[in-house]
Amino acid sequence: MFSDQFRRGESDKSKLTGVRSSKIVSTLSDVAWKAFQSVNKRLPEGEAIRPKWAPGPLLKSYERSAPPLGFPRETDSLCPRCVKEVRTAVIDGTTSLESLMNEHPGEIKAQIVEENGQVVMRKTCPKHGLFVDVMATDPAFLERIESLFFGRDFKAAEDSHVHKHGTSNIKFGRGAVLTVDLTNRCNMMCNPCFMDANQVGYVHEPTFEDTKAILDRAVSFKPRRQVIILFSGGEPTISPDYLKAVAYAKKIGFYRILAATNGIRFAEDIEFCKAAKAAGQHGVYLQFDGVGEEKNKHRGVGNLFDVKVRAIENLASVGIKVTLVVTIVNTINNDGIGQIVEFAARNIDKVQTIAFQPVSFTGRDEDVSDELRIKQRYTLSGMTHDLKDQLGGRMQPLRDWYPLSSYSAFTSVMDMLQGADAPWGWSSCNCHPNCGIFTLAVVNKKTGEFSSLFEFFNYEQFMKDVAVITDTARGKKLSYAQLGMAIMRNFDASKAPEGFPISQIINLFKPSSTNANSDRNDRMTSAGQDTTSDNWRVLCVEGMWFQDLFN
Repeated sequence: MFSDQFRRGESDKSKLTGVRSSKIVSTLSDVAWKAFQSVNKRLPEGEAIRPKWAPGPLLKSYERSAPPLGFPRETDSLCPRCVKEVRTAVIDGTTSLESLMNEHPGEIKAQIVEENGQVVMRKTCPKHGLFVDVMATDPAFLERIESLFFGRDFKAAEDSHVHKHGTSNIKFGRGAVLTVDLTNRCNMMCNPCFMDANQVGYVHEPTFEDTKAILDRAVSFKPRRQVIILFSGGEPTISPDYLKAVAYAKKIGFYRILAATNGIRFAEDIEFCKAAKAAGQHGVYLQFDGVGEEKNKHRGVGNLFDVKVRAIENLASVGIKVTLVVTIVNTINNDGIGQIVEFAARNIDKVQTIAFQPVSFTGRDEDVSDELRIKQRYTLSGMTHDLKDQLGGRMQPLRDWYPLSSYSAFTSVMDMLQGADAPWGWSSCNCHPNCGIFTLAVVNKKTGEFSSLFEFFNYEQFMKDVAVITDTARGKKLSYAQLGMAIMRNFDASKAPEGFPISQIINLFKPSSTNANSDRNDRMTSAGQDTTSDNWRVLCVEGMWFQDLFN
């Protein structure tokens, strides 16, 4: 998502390594920005461009809508018991599938309220009674994250073959990830499992023509943005059509093609890694529960951590990027998530993103008892506090975390700068702030030491500056100039790690191409320069919490 958007940077000659010179540049940029905006904001706004890939002109920041936020509030929800009853009735034929489109089976209202120092969801089903679950263990964290929601994308296309799903219709944007399940088979058998792989009593594998049809529909409507194509399962790499599916996704124009994988096949077979890369695979979401065998033993597979390490090495050797995907289960592995960040920092040449996912009680875990659910429930706010404690305060809950949707601020200016003739829009994640958050850490690749980027870069103000650039719409040259000023004025060299140059913060956010297919850590290295003097990379740490029937 956020982690694949940046490019290679500038030459050594242009680096301003001194704190004093960097502070001078930042101060002058701040003065220039304020002087320019004193005139810019008084003039009528420019007209937004209308790209070929979009259903209309690019949205101004004030034209973006938002879902209901804040608490207390009422929201739509589901009864955990009714949903399973309706599902069973559809499968055995006593209820028609169309009832899911035209009626509201299992739907109830829920109240989101603060009580006893937590934010909880309370909902009552007339048939099955009261259900209560925790949404946040720190109300201040949730309040801040919701306040930073940047706004939704375009309204979704009105095409019945893609977007019509009854009450759960897709209404805005196109999402950031298209998950395509290639099989329900798996070469492991463990908990937790979103899919309940190997347990349902039958094998389901779409044909290659089925998979092609899914991908074709994904490019059939606007907004035609780049999204992650995530081949999943089961274990997608055991599908006989895996490499063909990767190649076809690449053929029709997708760039970020990934596998949600346990890594076993990539660890076993370097030739398979090479074949996947040749077919067009960009990266993997590698299931990774912790550092060492102890944090992986609940999967019931011996030497599983060694398998993960071998998979990471093989994938990196062929140029496939690795995201560590960590399902966090309270009392099982939440005490080791700081170690995972440290592991990724030490291996920043191989790992560029961590996606922490608090457990979602679905699939194999849908029938969890109330007692176990309460014990194992984990929240995004709890994750940020655990990381603060385990990393010695290097990541702060109320300073360093932003909703994934705030990345749309950067997307909006990139969409404008690449012009009206671009075939694709940039990836834009508009997920609810209760679902997705992220932070960035700058890592010294030689030492493995890291610091929060947002300790010395004012990202909140940068988002506001970008909104001014896109709203006033002064054309490409003036927009580039404003973007440069916005980047530099929000950089505080006095708080940056020793030796971190202002040129790197410019490289991180400065676009150099009209192509939506760029990569962040590539930006941090100058093309053709001596990489022995190029020490800095960026590690993206995400938190993704998917709803289950209880929340």
